Amino acid sequence: MDHHVYFWLHPEHQTAAERALFEKGLAALFEIPLVAGGRWTVPAAVPPRPVIDNSWDYALTMQFASLADHDAYQADPAHSAFIDAHKERWTKVLVSDLA
Repeated sequence: MDHHVYFWLHPEHQTAAERALFEKGLAALFEIPLVAGGRWTVPAAVPPRPVIDNSWDYALTMQFASLADHDAYQADPAHSAFIDAHKERWTKVLVSDLA
């Protein structure tokens, strides 16, 4: 299954140093053994179109071998540590899980 997360950061967390800390946190999530693959990214510099929402600052895409792995990831201490360390940086988070 795929797990997609979009993050909108507070303006004060848009500095190069703050973004580097957040990116380090995103990268650390891929060290959790349950994660089968994926990546994090920023919006592409595509021409504006009415159907494109590139208002977010970071997107995280992860693959899991099973729903059970996804559910175990959600309870993993490293996942909780990421949230605790970075939740003050974002104004909004949107999650979409795909079968």
